[in-house]
Amino acid sequence: MNGVKWILLLEDNPRDAELIEHALQRGTSGFRVEHADSRRAFIHCIKQRVPDLILSDFSLPTLDGYTALSIAQKKCPDVPFIFVSGTLGEETAIETLKQGATDYVLKAHLSRLVPSVQRALREAKERTGRRRAQEQLRRSHKQLRTLSVHLQQVREAEQIRIAREVHDELGQALTGLKLQLIWLASRLPRQSKLLHAKVRSMAMNIDETILAVRRIATELRPGVLDTAGLLPALEWQANQFQTQTGIVCEVKARMKETLWDQDLNTAFFRIFQEALTNVIRHAKASKVEVRLAEEDGEVVLEVKDNGRAISQTEIHNTNSIGLLGMRERAALLGGNVFIQGERGKGTILTARIPKPSRKRIRLHLHENINHRRPRRRA
Repeated sequence: MNGVKWILLLEDNPRDAELIEHALQRGTSGFRVEHADSRRAFIHCIKQRVPDLILSDFSLPTLDGYTALSIAQKKCPDVPFIFVSGTLGEETAIETLKQGATDYVLKAHLSRLVPSVQRALREAKERTGRRRAQEQLRRSHKQLRTLSVHLQQVREAEQIRIAREVHDELGQALTGLKLQLIWLASRLPRQSKLLHAKVRSMAMNIDETILAVRRIATELRPGVLDTAGLLPALEWQANQFQTQTGIVCEVKARMKETLWDQDLNTAFFRIFQEALTNVIRHAKASKVEVRLAEEDGEVVLEVKDNGRAISQTEIHNTNSIGLLGMRERAALLGGNVFIQGERGKGTILTARIPKPSRKRIRLHLHENINHRRPRRRA
């Protein structure tokens, strides 16, 4: 133990108080004892300074041991509390420990006092260390989550910017190039069949490149998510999934509200994309049912397939980046993702996120209006 430990002794008998202090001083150094002999003095001492440890008689004229323990637990819950009593039956002793006392020592056996005090202080120090470590861990986790929020926002903002640049700038450039090619073709001699064939081939290549540009821009950030909202975006993604894989994908919605903010739309859409990716990779399903609804102040997305049921090992696999990413996206908005599999019935993924406030929705609508305004060209 480092430094002088302050011990508050609640004892109304001066002779017993002197014996207890003498036992402490004889057993070891590094203690400073302050006496309190009444309820008022006890509370006053605690208010003045939180002690490192409390020693208390069980029976005093102004309060009993249980009351003293209760006061200590309210005023300084982390401070060890040891009863030092002349008579303490076995049942009473056990009850005091159940109520939260650290230990008890009989006045007839004060030789046990110093070991009991040292053990109580050592355990209190260990508890304080664990609590500080846990608090530091919580702060670190909060900082990591804050960083994760920032990175997610930066990533989505960058994808939106790239998607718009690809669609607008590159798309317009390709369209302009095709118009110039058409103009050039109209001025070629009709008898130059080879040149006309080459122009048609180039025009086809431009058309294919325009389609590729649109596909890349849509994969980066589907425009329907920002212009029409979450439900149309889910329906569009389900249709794309069904077309590409041949797996039937049905979307059903029961929604009073259809306009959400960008963060919630993005979270649900990315969770849905990851859920469909898992269906392709692992489920071996022939059908996917999707449900979007409002329940108890939350927006709920449920993705159910009829394929191979996910196992508990897979659910809790810390190396599954996809599942971790879905849970993290929901957690950033105060929500949760639950996954369960049942043999013969497939897998159900449920994402639940609290509905955004009206203020967030209005801000999202204002941002969307500003984003859709045509940009001035230099």
